[in-house]
Amino acid sequence: MNMTEHYVQNEPSRTEVDAMQGALLLEFGTAWCGHCRAAQPLLAKALAERSGICHLKIEDGPGRPLGRSFRVKLWPTLILLKNGQELARVVRPLNEQAIEQALGETGKG
Repeated sequence: MNMTEHYVQNEPSRTEVDAMQGALLLEFGTAWCGHCRAAQPLLAKALAERSGICHLKIEDGPGRPLGRSFRVKLWPTLILLKNGQELARVVRPLNEQAIEQALGETGKG
C-alpha cells in the first residue's frame, strides 16, 4: 500500500471511521511536528511492504473531534483498525519494528 503523503482536508467523522471495512491505519499528527516528520520514512517503508491497508493522515490539534474521540495525546499516534475495531496503537514510533508489529495485527482474529 502506498502511504498518504498529505493530511486529509476534510477529516472523516468517527461514525464514518467506525463504519469503514477492512484494515485502516489512522495517523494523527501535524505537518510541523518534528516527531511526525521523523516517523515518515519508517511508516513509508512499513506500508510499502503491506497491501490492503488504507492509510489516512489526520491533522490533529485542539478542537479536532476525531483525535479527541480516539483520545490522542501525543503525535504521531498511529491507530490500526479493522472493520471499525481498534487492533493496535503506536505512539511516537522510534523504529520500523514497532510499526510492523502493529500492522501485523491485521492478520490476527
